[in-house]
Amino acid sequence: MKIAERSIEGFLRRPDPKVRAVLFYGSDIGLMRERAKAVARSVVEDLGDPFRVVELAAKTVREDPARLSDEAAAIAFTGGRKVVWVRDGGDGLAEAVRSLLAQTGWEALVIVEAPELARRSKLVDAFEDDDAAAAIGCYPDREEAIERVVEETLAARGLEIAPDALAFLSEHLGGDRGMTRAEAEKLALYCAGQKTVSRADAVAAIGDSAAVGLDDAVLGAFDGDPVRLSRALARLRGEGMSPVAILIAAQRHGQRLQLVAQAVAGGAPPASAVRALRPPVYFDTAASFERQARRWSVAMVGRAIGLLTEADLRVRSTGSPAQALAGQALQAIAGLARRA
Repeated sequence: MKIAERSIEGFLRRPDPKVRAVLFYGSDIGLMRERAKAVARSVVEDLGDPFRVVELAAKTVREDPARLSDEAAAIAFTGGRKVVWVRDGGDGLAEAVRSLLAQTGWEALVIVEAPELARRSKLVDAFEDDDAAAAIGCYPDREEAIERVVEETLAARGLEIAPDALAFLSEHLGGDRGMTRAEAEKLALYCAGQKTVSRADAVAAIGDSAAVGLDDAVLGAFDGDPVRLSRALARLRGEGMSPVAILIAAQRHGQRLQLVAQAVAGGAPPASAVRALRPPVYFDTAASFERQARRWSVAMVGRAIGLLTEADLRVRSTGSPAQALAGQALQAIAGLARRA
C-alpha cells in the first residue's frame, strides 16, 4: 500500500499491525533513516541487538533472492520479533520482495531503504501492490516541516525561538531532515543557558556559508545576474545543498516579491512595500529586493513562480536530474529579469 503524506506521521507512531514490510525511498536520506528507525523501534527497542536486528546488503539479496525470505522466516535466538533491514536498495530487489510477500509463515518486520529511488519504479510497485507492505516517500522538508523540527528540537532543551530566527533557519537549512536536526541540536548547545534563540544566535551558530550561497543564487536569479547565479549554484553543489531546497527558497522569495509587486501596483513606493514585509527583509538584501520591486510586475512574478513550481514537481515526481532542473528554472528566471 502507499502511505499518503498526510498519514505518514500517524503510521510512524502506530504502524499498521498487518504491515510486515516497509519501503523508505526518495532523496532525503536523513529523513529516510529517521523514519526507518521509528518503525523499527515499534518491534525492537534496542536497534543494536544483533540477535533481533539483521542487516543485509542489497547486493547480497540481489545475488541470492532467497536470502531475504530465509532471514524473515528465521526465529531470533533470544526470542521476540526480528527486524530485517536492507540498505541501499534499488529495483534489483523487486523480485525478492515479491517472492517474500507471496509467502506466509514469517513474522519479521522487513525494512528496505532505497535512496534516490524514483516514485515510478519496480520496487515501489512491489510494496504498493501488497496490503501487507507499505511504501513511504522521503523527500526534502518544506518550510513548515523544517520549522516544526527546529522548534521541537529546541523545545526539548527548554528553548524558544524568535520568529525572525525561525524564518532565517527555514530559508537556509535546506531540506535534509538529518541535517536540519543536527544543526538545530548545534544551535541548542550554542544557546545553552538562554531562554530565547535570536536571529543573531542562529546566524552565528549555524554558519552563513550555505546561507550566503543560497541568497546569492536566489537574488542572482531575480536580479537577472547569470554570473552571480552560476557561481552560487556551483558553490551550493559543492556544499551538497539539495536542489529541492534551492527551489523552495526561490519559491519563498518569489511569493514575497509577489506581495511587494501587488503593493507597488496599488500605488505604494517600492521601498515602503519592501519594509512592510513580515518577516522583515534582512538589511543586507534590502537593496536588491527594492531593485526587484521596481523591475518585476505581478504577472512576471507569477510566471517565475510557475517555472519554479513546475521544476519542483518534476524533481519530486519523475526522477529527472534535479541539479539540472533547478539550474534551468533559475536561469530562466534570470532571463525574465533581464528582459523586464
